Amino acid sequence: MEKIQPEKVVEILRQQGVEVTLEQAKIILAFLRKLADIAVAQYLKR
Repeated sequence: MEKIQPEKVVEILRQQGVEVTLEQAKIILAFLRKLADIAVAQYLKR
């Protein structure tokens, strides 16, 4: 599985009119990974 790189996040958000720094993109990715982990854990509890 290929991880999304912070540079790609910056590019995707720029295309949507949102400017973020590389550091902000890293924080966004960390948050989304944590959110995904929580969602999977909740799903597997069922």
